[in-house]
This record gives sequence, structure tokens and C-alpha cells, in this order.
Amino acid sequence: MFSYYLKIAFANLRRDYTLTFLMVVAIGLGIGSTMTMLTVVHVMSRDPLPQHSASLFHPHIDPLPINYIPHGGIDPNDSLTWRDASYLLTNGPNVKRAAMAGGRLLIAKASGSEPSYVDGHYVTSSFFSLFGVPLRAGTSWTTQDDSSRSHIVVISDSLKDKLFGSESAVGRMVRFGDSDFRVVGVSDSWDPEPLFYNDPYARTFGAADQFFIPLSTAIDLNLHSTSEFANWNGSGNSKNDSAGMSRMTDDQTSWIQFWVSLNDSAEVTDYKNFLSNYSLQQKTLGRFARDPDVKLYPLMDWLSHEHLVPGDVSLQSWLALAFFGVAMINVVALLMAKFLKRSGEVSLRRALGAKKFDVFVQLAIEAAVIGGLGGVLGLCVSQVGTWSIRSRPDDYAKLVHTDVAMLIATVLFAVLASVIAALLPAWRACKAAPAMQIKSL
Repeated sequence: MFSYYLKIAFANLRRDYTLTFLMVVAIGLGIGSTMTMLTVVHVMSRDPLPQHSASLFHPHIDPLPINYIPHGGIDPNDSLTWRDASYLLTNGPNVKRAAMAGGRLLIAKASGSEPSYVDGHYVTSSFFSLFGVPLRAGTSWTTQDDSSRSHIVVISDSLKDKLFGSESAVGRMVRFGDSDFRVVGVSDSWDPEPLFYNDPYARTFGAADQFFIPLSTAIDLNLHSTSEFANWNGSGNSKNDSAGMSRMTDDQTSWIQFWVSLNDSAEVTDYKNFLSNYSLQQKTLGRFARDPDVKLYPLMDWLSHEHLVPGDVSLQSWLALAFFGVAMINVVALLMAKFLKRSGEVSLRRALGAKKFDVFVQLAIEAAVIGGLGGVLGLCVSQVGTWSIRSRPDDYAKLVHTDVAMLIATVLFAVLASVIAALLPAWRACKAAPAMQIKSL
């Protein structure tokens, strides 16, 4: 029976091709623009580390003065001070944890080559095991290297190819800024998007990290950090500069990101208690002014908390949905005209014994075919849309692509929307009294 209804649907679409064309175009343009923007949102809000995200948490404590007023929309509580991060690294429950901050450095081989700026991170030794960073060659470093502020570095495979070609990089020297670093490891391809462990006010999308240097070494050498230095002692917010080492270790300046791995609810509870006790201790010492405000953000909740999707993308998504809604209202009107125009045909089928439900199903299948054709057109429109977004200079633009799930969703969404749009027109067409319609023939 379905194949018969499908055959009738195609015959009716060919017979009234003008209305069919208008509906297919309306659905295609509406679904294409909508799915383009939903693809952007889908890409920007996806899980950056699926294998580990369920156990990763971002701790929050509150060291701010009671009457603190944020400057420039920066929340200092999104990061930790060096003093707080150092304490959390060496105290509390025995769980994996790591501290980190973004960096950008001028790099060249010690033997001399064309220098260029590269982005990376200053991290503690547990960073690699915490996030599961794969290494192609060599190793990471130890807590002893953190303590001794060793001049060592793990570089990315792409930076290794740029500097050393096919030669081994482990044990070689690389100059970052004014200091030489010994390469101890080469990371394999690892590019979580969005860059959840970076400062939320710095880059979130873009090129993968090209280097990892011990955080203690970066502080000792006062290496340039791309993290936002948010302080509450009256000196405002800024990036670090040549005189920024004291700011890096200032008790009233936050700039370090911190993540912990907690495997179950018991560990989450224990770690929250540890943070609460630490906050109470610091309040007793007079360093914290407020009552403890402790939170542990799971990775995906942290992305939502930081409003990962830019405001203009969200606005464009709502506008695209509104445009699709207007398009579907027009499709309802066109389907109403198309189905009511065939009231005589419907009445004749009813008079010959067809049930209302049978006629309704046949009209719904016809609408589904229109939606499927509109979905195919929508795929073409969305591909043009994603191509235009990828050509933009935004950091996230290069990530935008339509995966298989979004391709299938585009067609299914178009079919479903068309069937829903056909409910009222099909019901009106089936409601007509057969005797009155046949009499008017």
C-alpha cells in the first residue's frame, strides 16, 4: 500500500509542478539556513574530550572581597591564583589534578632558523595523564622537574616536523624567547575543540597547542602568558608583561586554570569538602572575605557556564529558525491550496470506499515526499552556508563542517516539518462531505 501511495504522490507532484516547486524551494531555503547555523552550534558545543569528560571537573572557590565589582566583564573566579593552585596541587584527596595557563612564544631552533610565534600551554606534569595527551616520541616530565623548574618542553608533532623534519626531536634544543629548552617528548595529534582547558577569556578555538612547558619554569622565566590576569587589589585586569612576574605570584591575581579527575560521587563529595575546608581556613586567616562558595563544574557544564557559543552565532541561529518558521507557514498555505483543489478527487475516493484515514495517510506521504525533496535542496544550501562560514576569519570557522549525523538530520527534519505542516490541510481535505463534492462535479 505504501508503494501505491508513493506512486500517487509523485504523480500529483508532477501534475501540479508549480506549487510543488514553490514548496520545495521554501523548505530547502528554510531548512538549509537553519541547519547551517545549527551545525555551527553543534560543532562549538560538542564534547571536546569524550573519553575523559565524565570525570573532569573545574573547581571554583571565592577569594574576592565582599564589595568587589567586576572590571570589564571579567570574573576572577573563573581562574585561580598561583598560591591557591599550588595548594590544591599538593594537598587534599589523592586524585589526578593539573594546573595550566596559556602562552605564546617566539620560537626558533637554537642553531638558528626563521622565528615565528606559536601558541601553547604552561602546565604541570600531571597534565598529560589527566587529559590523556598521546605522545608520539619521548616522555613528559615528572613532579621533580616541576620543582626544579627544568628547561624542558614537549612539542607537537606538527612543530617537530617544522623544526626538525624527519629527524628525531627528543634531546634536541629549541629556543623559546630568550631561553633554550630541551625537547623531552613529541605529542601526537591532539586537538580538543573547543579548547576547554584554556583561559575562557583567551582563545577557545583555533590551532592546537604547539608546546607544553612546565608552569613553574614559565613563572621563573616570566614567559609571556595569554591568560587574563584578573586582580582585585585595584590595579585592574591585564595580560602579563616584562614586569609581570610579581603579578603571576600575587595572592590577589587569578590567571591559572585548574582541573581534577573525580571518578564517582564519593570523590566529588570529598573534594568539595576539601575545597570548603580550605576556603574556611583562608577566611580564618583573613585572606578570604566571603563565606565559602564552592563549586565543581563538570566539563560540559563548564562550557555552558562560560557561554561558549558567541552571542552573534546564537542570534543568527534564532533568526534562521524564525525564517524556517515563516517558510513552513507558507508551505501550510500552499498545501492547503493544493489539497483543497483536489477535493473532488478526494470525495470520489471516499465515495468508492476509501476511509478518511487512508486518504489522510496518502496526503501525508505526499507532503513527506515534498519535504524529502526540500531536504535534498536544503543539503545543497547548507553546504554553501558552511563553506561561506569556513571562509570567515573567526577562530571557530575552520571547524564548521556537516557530519553524517547533520546530513541525515537535515533530510529527516525537512520531512517531519512537511508532515506536520500537512496535518491541517490534509484534515480539511478529508473533512469535506463526499456527496456535496460529487454533486458539484
